[in-house]
Amino acid sequence: MSQELKKIIGRIVKAPEGFLDAATLEEARKARRSFMGKALAMGAGVAASTAAASTAASSDGEPAILNLPTHSKTLGQSVAALGYGMPSQWEKNLQRRESPGLTRVSQASVSFTPLQGLFGIITPSGLHFERHHQGWHDIDPSQHRLMINGLVKQERVFSMDDLMRLPSVSRIHFIECGANTGAEWGNVALPTVQYTHGMLSCSEFTGVLLSTLLEMCGYDKRTAKYVLAEGADGSSMTRTISIDRAMDDVIVAWAMNGEMLRPENGYPLRLVVPGVQGVSWVKYLRRIEVGDQRYDTKDETIHYIDMMPDGMHRQYTSVQECKSVITAPSGGQILLDKGYYNVTGLAWSGRGKIKRVDVSADGGRNWRTARLETPLLSKALTRFNIDWVWDGSPAILQSRAIDETGYVQPKISQLRAVRGTKSIYHNNAIQSWQVHPNGEVTNVQVS
Repeated sequence: MSQELKKIIGRIVKAPEGFLDAATLEEARKARRSFMGKALAMGAGVAASTAAASTAASSDGEPAILNLPTHSKTLGQSVAALGYGMPSQWEKNLQRRESPGLTRVSQASVSFTPLQGLFGIITPSGLHFERHHQGWHDIDPSQHRLMINGLVKQERVFSMDDLMRLPSVSRIHFIECGANTGAEWGNVALPTVQYTHGMLSCSEFTGVLLSTLLEMCGYDKRTAKYVLAEGADGSSMTRTISIDRAMDDVIVAWAMNGEMLRPENGYPLRLVVPGVQGVSWVKYLRRIEVGDQRYDTKDETIHYIDMMPDGMHRQYTSVQECKSVITAPSGGQILLDKGYYNVTGLAWSGRGKIKRVDVSADGGRNWRTARLETPLLSKALTRFNIDWVWDGSPAILQSRAIDETGYVQPKISQLRAVRGTKSIYHNNAIQSWQVHPNGEVTNVQVS
């Protein structure tokens, strides 16, 4: 490491948390580029020497590689004109993963999104998390139907062709299971962000607004208070949704990320209820009933409820409150050396847009404001980044999100003061990652 870069890093690590101001950051970047350029050139020279390759000096005196790799001298593979594009073989380890023993049978289990390996805000369809209650199905769209009944002037049955002829919308929204981070209520339980927060994804959904269908059927505006959404899978998943929400931004969707829904994500039709826990996003949607009261189905009276400290159950908690998590560095990862790192993560709120994200490297004693990357959308994931220089000493990384309503993501101790420690659902507490002197990153709870 050059003396210039050492001096700059020395100034940086004396500042609170090791975060960089703009001027010092620019100096560090210039010095680091110079240092890394020389280091890379030196490494290339050693490799070339080892391989007995011919080298020649470039105009600035640094070695240049003359031996081209095979892929630079040969004809590549044919166009996969009739196939479906797949990721590189070198990315095969980035997968959804099931947590062994989470449920009795895999048909009622979860596959977790690898948040630690994703970029931006869109989740690739093949990595979108799954949660099933009785397995998934690949339903023939020509045979699938959607019925709307109840307090409407005209009950109707729609085919997929009927629905896809109607005016459509395409919108980006996050979907989060109400049980996401649920294992962390009592204590640290899971090692990586894939398992602590991986029941979370964000996609572009395309379909027809539910309000359009309800208007077509002439719902009774005087008496209608709720709708019941019902799925066609073996569990007959049913959820109550208020009429106000149904007439707002709920989508009856057939497409995700520019293509038809995947079977594991509800093909050929699912409900999209922005900002609300994923169980209300009923898959394999077959029926919408308009009613004048809540339906009190099994999955909203005894499941997806909040156990309060006094032993009572709080029902109909649905909105996913403001939340964030650092995805890199995060649990299970290792920092290879001291120096500069880009700390990155995701923030979201079921009540609207993310307004700000603060990041701490000392367990919440000091905070700095992160950069929010565009697009900044309502009820969608927001990517944040912040510069950090690690000096090799122990650190605890945290992120704290604030949404446009002014809601501030709570500490775990604040949440437990209201909710206790026996809940499963709706844990939106600040997540902490401990960085050890050897570079190892682990899950830790800071009250």
